[in-house]
Amino acid sequence: MLWDLFFSFFKIGLFTFGGGYAMISLIEDTCVEKKKWLTHDEMMHMTAIAESTPGPVAVNCATFVGLKHRGIPGSIAATLGVTAPSFLIIYLISTVLDHFLEYPLVAGAFQGIQVGVGLIIFRVGLKMAKKMKKTPLKLAILSVSLITVLAANLMGWKISTIYLLCLSGLVSLAAFTMRKGGEAA
Repeated sequence: MLWDLFFSFFKIGLFTFGGGYAMISLIEDTCVEKKKWLTHDEMMHMTAIAESTPGPVAVNCATFVGLKHRGIPGSIAATLGVTAPSFLIIYLISTVLDHFLEYPLVAGAFQGIQVGVGLIIFRVGLKMAKKMKKTPLKLAILSVSLITVLAANLMGWKISTIYLLCLSGLVSLAAFTMRKGGEAA
């Protein structure tokens, strides 16, 4: 199981461009669909927690999956698996090519990859929104957050998504507290 965790996350790390958010789709495909290590609900919860804790999303997800299935050795195996490809690729590039991105062919390829990564992240967001249990509060938070991010980007405003995440959590906590307070009365 440790080798399976390592190599599964190694493949995810090796074949994903664009960082943690782009990896979520591959993590879901591997951990939910193929390996059945997680349910869809667990994947949603894990992604939310991984996004709200310090560190890269993919590393946090790998650590969680590894810990869930094989404890600390599993978390180490999965984390090393997902980080090793990036480390090795960057190490090789830095030792072989000083000005890697100055090559027109490489620069052109990375411009195309940026578009693809944006689409992958958008797809992951849509997939998560479709699987989300829809309540009026969740739909309101999703709508307000989406409108805020779009407006901020169109207007050139600098708004950290961390603030939106914290505000969304506070709104949910307040709604939960009010609902529980109403049940106790």
